[in-house]
Amino acid sequence: MKQIRTITLQGGQGLTAEISNYGAKLLRLIVPNKQGEKKDIVLGFNTMDEWQQKETYFNAIIGRYANRIKDGRFTIDGKNYQLPINNGTNSLHGGVSGFNQKVWDIVGQTRYSVSLHYRAADGEENYPGNLDVYVTYTLTKDNALSIQFEAKTDRPTVVGFTNHAYFNLAGEGSGTVKDHILQVFADKYTPFDDTACPTGEILSVENTPMDFRQPVRVGDRIDDPFFAPGRGIDNNWVLNKIDRHDAQLAAVVEADGRTMEVWTTMPGLQVYTGNWIEQNVGKSGAKYDVQHAICLEAQNFPDSPNHANFPNAILRPGEVYYEKTSYKFV
Repeated sequence: MKQIRTITLQGGQGLTAEISNYGAKLLRLIVPNKQGEKKDIVLGFNTMDEWQQKETYFNAIIGRYANRIKDGRFTIDGKNYQLPINNGTNSLHGGVSGFNQKVWDIVGQTRYSVSLHYRAADGEENYPGNLDVYVTYTLTKDNALSIQFEAKTDRPTVVGFTNHAYFNLAGEGSGTVKDHILQVFADKYTPFDDTACPTGEILSVENTPMDFRQPVRVGDRIDDPFFAPGRGIDNNWVLNKIDRHDAQLAAVVEADGRTMEVWTTMPGLQVYTGNWIEQNVGKSGAKYDVQHAICLEAQNFPDSPNHANFPNAILRPGEVYYEKTSYKFV
Protein backbone atom coordinates (compact mmCIF):
# COMPACT_ATOMS: atom_id res chain seq x y z
CA MET A 1 0.00 0.00 0.00
CA LYS A 2 1.34 3.44 -0.94
CA GLN A 3 2.46 5.71 1.88
CA ILE A 4 0.52 8.95 2.36
CA ARG A 5 2.92 11.88 2.53
CA THR A 6 2.76 15.64 3.01
CA ILE A 7 5.06 18.02 1.14
CA THR A 8 5.62 21.62 2.27
CA LEU A 9 6.38 24.25 -0.37
CA GLN A 10 7.95 27.60 0.51
CA GLY A 11 7.38 30.62 -1.72
CA GLY A 12 9.51 33.72 -1.97
CA GLN A 13 6.91 36.25 -0.79
CA GLY A 14 5.53 34.62 2.34
CA LEU A 15 3.45 31.92 0.68
CA THR A 16 3.46 28.44 2.16
CA ALA A 17 1.59 25.44 0.77
CA GLU A 18 1.18 21.91 2.06
CA ILE A 19 0.35 19.23 -0.49
CA SER A 20 -0.66 15.64 0.22
CA ASN A 21 -0.32 12.81 -2.25
CA TYR A 22 -3.71 11.60 -0.98
CA GLY A 23 -6.08 13.05 -3.56
CA ALA A 24 -3.26 15.41 -4.59
CA LYS A 25 -4.90 17.72 -2.06
CA LEU A 26 -3.89 21.23 -1.04
CA LEU A 27 -3.91 20.83 2.75
CA ARG A 28 -2.90 24.38 3.66
CA LEU A 29 -2.21 27.64 1.87
CA ILE A 30 -0.71 30.32 4.11
CA VAL A 31 -1.00 33.81 2.60
CA PRO A 32 -0.11 37.19 4.15
CA ASN A 33 -2.54 40.06 3.71
CA LYS A 34 -1.51 43.62 2.91
CA GLN A 35 -0.75 44.19 6.59
CA GLY A 36 1.52 41.14 6.68
CA GLU A 37 -0.87 38.99 8.73
CA LYS A 38 -0.57 35.37 7.63
CA LYS A 39 -3.59 33.06 7.54
CA ASP A 40 -4.45 29.68 6.11
CA ILE A 41 -7.05 30.47 3.44
CA VAL A 42 -8.29 26.98 2.51
CA LEU A 43 -10.72 24.93 4.59
CA GLY A 44 -9.64 21.52 5.82
CA PHE A 45 -8.71 19.27 8.71
CA ASN A 46 -5.82 18.43 10.99
CA THR A 47 -5.69 14.63 10.61
CA MET A 48 -5.55 12.40 7.55
CA ASP A 49 -8.43 10.33 8.94
CA GLU A 50 -10.61 13.44 8.79
CA TRP A 51 -9.43 14.27 5.27
CA GLN A 52 -10.40 10.76 4.18
CA GLN A 53 -13.77 10.60 5.93
CA LYS A 54 -15.15 14.16 5.83
CA GLU A 55 -15.72 16.59 2.93
CA THR A 56 -13.73 14.40 0.57
CA TYR A 57 -13.61 16.94 -2.28
CA PHE A 58 -11.94 19.65 -0.15
CA ASN A 59 -8.97 21.07 -2.11
CA ALA A 60 -8.50 17.89 -4.16
CA ILE A 61 -7.64 17.24 -7.78
CA ILE A 62 -10.89 16.14 -9.43
CA GLY A 63 -11.01 13.59 -12.25
CA ARG A 64 -11.38 11.75 -14.51
CA TYR A 65 -14.01 14.38 -15.34
CA ALA A 66 -14.76 17.34 -13.07
CA ASN A 67 -18.35 18.43 -12.44
CA ARG A 68 -21.43 16.60 -13.73
CA ILE A 69 -22.07 14.27 -16.64
CA LYS A 70 -25.81 13.99 -17.23
CA ASP A 71 -27.24 10.57 -16.38
CA GLY A 72 -23.62 9.35 -16.26
CA ARG A 73 -23.71 8.72 -20.01
CA PHE A 74 -21.56 9.70 -22.97
CA THR A 75 -20.65 8.31 -26.39
CA ILE A 76 -17.26 8.10 -28.10
CA ASP A 77 -16.98 6.97 -31.71
CA GLY A 78 -20.43 5.39 -31.56
CA LYS A 79 -19.79 3.42 -28.36
CA ASN A 80 -21.94 4.22 -25.32
CA TYR A 81 -20.53 4.38 -21.80
CA GLN A 82 -22.43 4.33 -18.50
CA LEU A 83 -20.73 5.81 -15.43
CA PRO A 84 -21.73 5.23 -11.80
CA ILE A 85 -24.43 7.64 -10.59
CA ASN A 86 -23.42 9.50 -7.43
CA ASN A 87 -25.24 12.87 -7.56
CA GLY A 88 -28.98 12.65 -8.04
CA THR A 89 -29.32 11.19 -11.53
CA ASN A 90 -25.84 12.29 -12.63
CA SER A 91 -22.21 11.31 -12.32
CA LEU A 92 -20.19 13.89 -10.38
CA HIS A 93 -16.45 14.54 -10.07
CA GLY A 94 -15.22 11.27 -11.52
CA GLY A 95 -17.68 8.94 -9.84
CA VAL A 96 -17.93 7.02 -6.59
CA SER A 97 -14.15 6.83 -6.13
CA GLY A 98 -12.54 9.64 -8.08
CA PHE A 99 -9.00 10.99 -8.17
CA ASN A 100 -9.71 12.85 -4.91
CA GLN A 101 -9.62 9.51 -3.04
CA LYS A 102 -6.51 8.02 -4.67
CA VAL A 103 -2.95 7.94 -3.33
CA TRP A 104 -0.77 9.53 -6.01
CA ASP A 105 2.93 8.93 -6.65
CA ILE A 106 5.32 11.80 -5.92
CA VAL A 107 7.58 11.96 -8.98
CA GLY A 108 9.41 15.26 -8.50
CA GLN A 109 10.05 17.75 -5.72
CA THR A 110 11.89 21.03 -5.06
CA ARG A 111 11.55 23.67 -2.39
CA TYR A 112 8.98 25.45 -4.57
CA SER A 113 7.17 22.63 -6.38
CA VAL A 114 5.95 19.06 -6.28
CA SER A 115 4.85 16.80 -9.15
CA LEU A 116 2.44 13.92 -8.68
CA HIS A 117 1.35 11.08 -10.96
CA TYR A 118 -1.69 8.82 -11.00
CA ARG A 119 -2.53 6.09 -13.48
CA ALA A 120 -6.27 5.54 -13.84
CA ALA A 121 -6.81 2.05 -15.17
CA ASP A 122 -8.91 1.23 -18.21
CA GLY A 123 -12.45 0.71 -16.90
CA GLU A 124 -11.92 2.56 -13.61
CA GLU A 125 -15.32 4.11 -12.77
CA ASN A 126 -16.32 2.74 -16.23
CA TYR A 127 -14.17 5.27 -18.12
CA PRO A 128 -12.25 3.84 -21.09
CA GLY A 129 -8.48 3.89 -21.44
CA ASN A 130 -5.43 3.74 -19.22
CA LEU A 131 -4.89 7.39 -18.34
CA ASP A 132 -1.61 8.75 -17.00
CA VAL A 133 -2.16 12.04 -15.17
CA TYR A 134 0.53 14.42 -13.91
CA VAL A 135 -0.18 17.39 -11.65
CA THR A 136 2.47 19.91 -10.61
CA TYR A 137 1.95 22.45 -7.83
CA THR A 138 4.39 25.39 -7.88
CA LEU A 139 4.78 28.50 -5.76
CA THR A 140 5.95 30.96 -8.39
CA LYS A 141 8.15 34.05 -8.25
CA ASP A 142 5.14 36.27 -9.00
CA ASN A 143 3.38 35.18 -5.78
CA ALA A 144 1.06 32.54 -7.19
CA LEU A 145 0.13 28.95 -6.58
CA SER A 146 0.29 27.39 -10.03
CA ILE A 147 -1.34 24.04 -10.85
CA GLN A 148 -0.34 22.36 -14.10
CA PHE A 149 -2.18 19.33 -15.52
CA GLU A 150 -0.94 16.88 -18.15
CA ALA A 151 -2.43 13.57 -19.30
CA LYS A 152 -2.04 10.86 -21.94
CA THR A 153 -4.29 7.91 -22.79
CA ASP A 154 -4.07 4.67 -24.76
CA ARG A 155 -7.75 4.76 -25.78
CA PRO A 156 -10.13 7.60 -26.62
CA THR A 157 -11.57 8.82 -23.33
CA VAL A 158 -13.30 11.72 -21.60
CA VAL A 159 -10.94 14.00 -19.64
CA GLY A 160 -11.40 17.18 -17.61
CA PHE A 161 -9.65 18.11 -14.36
CA THR A 162 -9.84 20.86 -11.77
CA ASN A 163 -8.64 21.68 -8.29
CA HIS A 164 -11.55 21.96 -5.86
CA ALA A 165 -9.99 24.39 -3.35
CA TYR A 166 -12.41 25.80 -0.76
CA PHE A 167 -11.14 29.35 -0.24
CA ASN A 168 -11.93 31.84 2.48
CA LEU A 169 -9.61 34.83 2.10
CA ALA A 170 -10.38 35.96 5.65
CA GLY A 171 -8.95 32.66 6.88
CA GLU A 172 -10.45 29.21 7.21
CA GLY A 173 -12.90 29.03 10.08
CA SER A 174 -13.73 32.75 9.90
CA GLY A 175 -17.35 32.34 8.83
CA THR A 176 -19.22 33.13 5.64
CA VAL A 177 -17.80 34.49 2.40
CA LYS A 178 -20.62 37.02 2.00
CA ASP A 179 -18.20 39.94 2.40
CA HIS A 180 -15.90 38.66 -0.34
CA ILE A 181 -15.85 40.83 -3.47
CA LEU A 182 -15.98 38.79 -6.70
CA GLN A 183 -15.44 39.71 -10.34
CA VAL A 184 -15.72 37.14 -13.16
CA PHE A 185 -14.53 37.99 -16.66
CA ALA A 186 -17.36 36.30 -18.52
CA ASP A 187 -20.12 37.71 -20.71
CA LYS A 188 -21.93 34.37 -20.94
CA TYR A 189 -22.90 31.34 -18.90
CA THR A 190 -24.36 27.86 -19.35
CA PRO A 191 -27.88 27.59 -17.87
CA PHE A 192 -28.75 24.39 -16.02
CA ASP A 193 -31.74 22.07 -15.93
CA ASP A 194 -33.36 20.83 -12.71
CA THR A 195 -30.56 18.28 -12.22
CA ALA A 196 -27.84 21.00 -12.30
CA CYS A 197 -26.63 19.86 -15.75
CA PRO A 198 -26.35 22.29 -18.66
CA THR A 199 -29.21 22.53 -21.13
CA GLY A 200 -26.71 23.10 -23.94
CA GLU A 201 -27.56 26.78 -24.28
CA ILE A 202 -25.00 29.54 -23.87
CA LEU A 203 -26.68 32.75 -22.68
CA SER A 204 -25.68 36.32 -21.87
CA VAL A 205 -25.19 37.30 -18.24
CA GLU A 206 -26.78 40.67 -19.05
CA ASN A 207 -29.63 41.54 -16.65
CA THR A 208 -29.18 38.31 -14.66
CA PRO A 209 -27.68 37.57 -11.23
CA MET A 210 -24.84 35.88 -13.17
CA ASP A 211 -23.46 39.29 -14.16
CA PHE A 212 -20.24 39.63 -12.17
CA ARG A 213 -18.41 41.58 -14.89
CA GLN A 214 -17.96 44.36 -12.34
CA PRO A 215 -16.93 43.60 -8.74
CA VAL A 216 -19.90 42.41 -6.63
CA ARG A 217 -20.18 41.65 -2.93
CA VAL A 218 -20.97 37.93 -2.82
CA GLY A 219 -23.56 38.44 -0.10
CA ASP A 220 -25.57 40.70 -2.41
CA ARG A 221 -26.20 37.77 -4.78
CA ILE A 222 -25.65 34.51 -2.92
CA ASP A 223 -29.25 34.13 -1.71
CA ASP A 224 -30.90 35.26 -4.94
CA PRO A 225 -33.66 32.78 -5.97
CA PHE A 226 -31.84 32.40 -9.31
CA PHE A 227 -29.30 30.26 -7.48
CA ALA A 228 -29.97 27.35 -5.11
CA PRO A 229 -32.46 28.83 -2.59
CA GLY A 230 -30.97 28.84 0.90
CA ARG A 231 -27.74 27.38 -0.41
CA GLY A 232 -25.90 29.65 -2.82
CA ILE A 233 -24.01 29.78 -6.11
CA ASP A 234 -22.99 26.66 -8.05
CA ASN A 235 -22.80 27.76 -11.69
CA ASN A 236 -20.54 27.72 -14.73
CA TRP A 237 -19.34 30.87 -16.48
CA VAL A 238 -18.08 30.91 -20.09
CA LEU A 239 -14.80 32.80 -19.88
CA ASN A 240 -14.20 35.64 -22.33
CA LYS A 241 -10.52 35.05 -23.03
CA ILE A 242 -9.38 31.49 -23.66
CA ASP A 243 -5.88 30.51 -24.72
CA ARG A 244 -5.11 26.82 -24.23
CA HIS A 245 -1.36 27.59 -24.12
CA ASP A 246 -1.27 30.89 -22.20
CA ALA A 247 -3.34 31.45 -19.05
CA GLN A 248 -5.79 34.37 -19.12
CA LEU A 249 -7.36 36.31 -16.25
CA ALA A 250 -10.66 34.64 -15.31
CA ALA A 251 -11.67 36.13 -11.95
CA VAL A 252 -10.62 38.29 -9.02
CA VAL A 253 -11.77 37.85 -5.43
CA GLU A 254 -10.96 40.10 -2.45
CA ALA A 255 -11.42 39.92 1.32
CA ASP A 256 -9.55 40.84 4.52
CA GLY A 257 -6.72 42.62 2.73
CA ARG A 258 -6.06 39.75 0.32
CA THR A 259 -6.68 39.93 -3.42
CA MET A 260 -6.53 36.71 -5.41
CA GLU A 261 -6.54 36.53 -9.20
CA VAL A 262 -7.48 33.34 -11.05
CA TRP A 263 -5.53 32.78 -14.27
CA THR A 264 -6.30 29.76 -16.45
CA THR A 265 -6.13 28.11 -19.83
CA MET A 266 -9.50 26.46 -19.11
CA PRO A 267 -12.68 27.58 -20.95
CA GLY A 268 -15.02 27.66 -17.95
CA LEU A 269 -15.17 28.72 -14.32
CA GLN A 270 -17.48 27.02 -11.85
CA VAL A 271 -18.13 29.25 -8.84
CA TYR A 272 -19.40 27.30 -5.83
CA THR A 273 -20.08 28.82 -2.43
CA GLY A 274 -19.84 25.74 -0.24
CA ASN A 275 -23.59 25.13 -0.42
CA TRP A 276 -23.42 21.64 1.04
CA ILE A 277 -20.62 21.96 3.60
CA GLU A 278 -21.29 19.71 6.58
CA GLN A 279 -20.92 21.08 10.10
CA ASN A 280 -17.49 19.59 10.72
CA VAL A 281 -14.85 21.14 12.96
CA GLY A 282 -11.99 22.45 10.85
CA LYS A 283 -8.27 23.12 11.31
CA SER A 284 -8.68 26.14 13.57
CA GLY A 285 -11.29 24.46 15.78
CA ALA A 286 -14.14 26.47 14.29
CA LYS A 287 -17.18 24.71 12.87
CA TYR A 288 -17.67 24.96 9.11
CA ASP A 289 -21.10 25.62 7.63
CA VAL A 290 -22.89 26.43 4.39
CA GLN A 291 -21.40 29.44 2.52
CA HIS A 292 -18.17 29.40 4.54
CA ALA A 293 -16.04 29.02 1.39
CA ILE A 294 -15.86 30.00 -2.25
CA CYS A 295 -14.53 27.59 -4.87
CA LEU A 296 -13.24 29.00 -8.16
CA GLU A 297 -12.95 25.84 -10.23
CA ALA A 298 -11.38 26.48 -13.62
CA GLN A 299 -12.46 23.57 -15.81
CA ASN A 300 -14.19 22.39 -18.95
CA PHE A 301 -17.95 22.97 -19.09
CA PRO A 302 -20.11 20.53 -17.10
CA ASP A 303 -21.48 17.70 -19.29
CA SER A 304 -19.30 18.86 -22.17
CA PRO A 305 -19.04 15.32 -23.64
CA ASN A 306 -22.76 15.48 -24.46
CA HIS A 307 -22.87 18.90 -26.17
CA ALA A 308 -21.24 19.38 -29.57
CA ASN A 309 -21.23 23.18 -29.10
CA PHE A 310 -19.20 22.92 -25.87
CA PRO A 311 -15.39 22.65 -25.77
CA ASN A 312 -13.95 19.27 -26.67
CA ALA A 313 -13.65 16.79 -23.80
CA ILE A 314 -12.25 13.80 -25.71
CA LEU A 315 -8.57 12.88 -25.38
CA ARG A 316 -7.17 10.44 -27.95
CA PRO A 317 -4.00 8.32 -28.09
CA GLY A 318 -1.03 10.39 -29.25
CA GLU A 319 -2.51 13.63 -27.87
CA VAL A 320 -1.35 15.40 -24.70
CA TYR A 321 -3.89 17.03 -22.41
CA TYR A 322 -2.38 20.23 -21.00
CA GLU A 323 -4.04 22.87 -18.84
CA LYS A 324 -2.85 25.32 -16.22
CA THR A 325 -4.53 27.36 -13.47
CA SER A 326 -2.83 29.85 -11.14
CA TYR A 327 -4.12 31.56 -8.01
CA LYS A 328 -2.09 34.75 -7.84
CA PHE A 329 -1.96 37.08 -4.83
CA VAL A 330 -1.55 40.77 -5.61
